[in-house]
Amino acid sequence: MAANEENHKRPLDEDPIVSLADVLEENEELEHEACAVLGGSDSDKCSYPEGYVKRQALYACNTCTPKGGQPAGICLACSYKCHEGHELFELYTKRNFRCDCGNSKFSDLQCKFFSDKEKTNCKNKYNDNFFGLYCTCKRPYPDPEDETPDEMIQCVVCEDWFHGRHLGTVLPDNVEYQEMVCQSCMKRCSFLWAYATHVAVIKATDGDNSGPLTKLEDSDVDVCTVQENGDSYNQKAVKTEESEGKHSEPSTSCTAEKSEAASGNEASCSVKEENAGCKLQQLRERGDMQRDCATYWPHNWRNKLCTCPSCMNLYKELEISFLLDEFDTVLAYENKGKSDEETDRERTDPLMTALSNMNRIQQVELIYEYNDLKSELKDYLKRFADEGKVVTSEDIQRFFEELQSKKRRRVDGMQYFCS
Repeated sequence: MAANEENHKRPLDEDPIVSLADVLEENEELEHEACAVLGGSDSDKCSYPEGYVKRQALYACNTCTPKGGQPAGICLACSYKCHEGHELFELYTKRNFRCDCGNSKFSDLQCKFFSDKEKTNCKNKYNDNFFGLYCTCKRPYPDPEDETPDEMIQCVVCEDWFHGRHLGTVLPDNVEYQEMVCQSCMKRCSFLWAYATHVAVIKATDGDNSGPLTKLEDSDVDVCTVQENGDSYNQKAVKTEESEGKHSEPSTSCTAEKSEAASGNEASCSVKEENAGCKLQQLRERGDMQRDCATYWPHNWRNKLCTCPSCMNLYKELEISFLLDEFDTVLAYENKGKSDEETDRERTDPLMTALSNMNRIQQVELIYEYNDLKSELKDYLKRFADEGKVVTSEDIQRFFEELQSKKRRRVDGMQYFCS
C-alpha cells in the first residue's frame, strides 16, 4: 500500500474537512484585508526618502518613545527592520507623514535604512494615538478594563479613533455613510454644519438633540435650484412672500430694473452676486442645525464642498485643504492596496501554478498539510499573544524548523507496504 493511501485512512473527526476552494478563498480574503490595511506600503524600504507621504501605514514604538517622551511614528519597513522585538502600536494610516525612525526623538536607536536623517520632521502631526491612547476617554485599544463591546471609528479630519458610544450620535445602518467627523472637529470647522444639515446623517444619542436631516442631491447646490426647489428650511420664507403678493427673483439675476433704485437695494444685489458663486453661503441662507455630536457623511460628500476663493482660504486657515483631494480618503488608500495586490497576482501566482500540476491525491494531501500548518501555527502564536510578546523573524524561522523536524520524524517512522 502506498504511503499516501495510508494517510487517507485518518478518522474523519480528527481534522475538519475543507475543500481546496475553501482554503484558497480564506487565504485570499486574508491577503485582501492585509493589502487594504497596508495600502501598498513597502515592507522592505523605508519611506523616508519619499518625504511626507500622502498616506501610509504607520506604527509607534512604546519601547523607544514611551509616554512622557516625544511622540514619533515609523513606517512599515522600519517596524520590521529597526524595531524588531519592540512593543509597537499600530496606527493604521496617517496623512502627510514622514518616517521619524532614528531621528532626534530616538535617543539611542539609529535607522538601519538611513542613518543620516533630519533631526525632526516639522510637518508631521501627532496625537495621543502615538502613545497608544484613543478617543475622548484616552484609553488604550484593546482596553483590558473595558468589557463593553464597541466599534472604533476614525475621524477623517483629526484622524483620532473614537468609541462609537462616545461620539454623541448613533452609527447609521446605511453603508453609504462611510466617513465620520468627530465632535471636536465639527466645533473647530463649524462651517461644516451648513453642509451637514443637508448632506450628512445625524441621529443623536440625546433624544432632544435628534431630528431628520434632508440629504442634498448634487443638483441642489446650484443657486437657481436652491431658490426653486426649497426644502423645510426655506419654504416658510417663500410661502410668506407669496402670501404678501411678493415674488422673489433668482439671486443670479441682479440687474437693476429701474434707474431710481435705492442704494440699499444695490448693496443687497451686490451681496447676492457675491453669494451666487459660493455654495456655502447658499446653504447658510437655507439654515443649518448645529449640534454637539459627530456626523456621518456619504462617500462623495467632499465633492459638494465649495471651491470659491473665499472657501479655499477658509480651508487653508483651518489646515483642512486635504478634504478636496480625492485620493486623501481612506477608501482610496485601501483601494490602492487592493489594486497593487491584484497587479502582483496577475504577474505570478505560484500557488495556482503548483496546483495545476498536481493530481487529485496530491491536492488532498496539500489540504491536510495546510490544516496541520494552520493549527500548529495558531497554537504557536497564541503563546506570544498570551504573554504579550512581539513575534520576531527568528521566532517564525524557529517554528518552521521545528515543523520540518516533526515532518521528517513522521516520514522516517512511516511503514511502507508493497501491493
